Amino acid sequence: MIATALFRVEELPTDGAATVRVSLMGPSLCAGFPSPADDFVENALELPRWLVPNPPATFLWRIAGDSMRDAGIFDGDLACVDRSLKPSHGSVVVAAVDGEMSIKRMVVEGNRAHLSFDNAELPIYALEELAEVNVWGVVRFTIRWHVSRVGQGR
Repeated sequence: MIATALFRVEELPTDGAATVRVSLMGPSLCAGFPSPADDFVENALELPRWLVPNPPATFLWRIAGDSMRDAGIFDGDLACVDRSLKPSHGSVVVAAVDGEMSIKRMVVEGNRAHLSFDNAELPIYALEELAEVNVWGVVRFTIRWHVSRVGQGR
């Protein structure tokens, strides 16, 4: 089990200098069936240090698709992915499936783990038996805009 620190609003650090830069990876992370994409650092955002306990192992990915909507992760969101966290049953993970990055739910049954969508309207996510799967990191949280973003068609 992964231990996380929970804070009440009055306990949150107020020191504006306590921020870290987190790399924004591009292109978007596929929230659906994996599609070919080269990963690279696109930009960076500054986030409060208390949100990012391990900055060197933390990256942001923009989400494309709706396969994780039942987990509250939607097209256009930013997923904060921590490579230092150990994935477990129920974790939302970023995985390289045959070299293509994708976001899925990890399901552990007995001593076997598999990946699944979190959208009841989609078919079961089936991997080829010989597919190469590497869990790249665990989604710590997501960021969603609730207002229109000018210039991005939203």
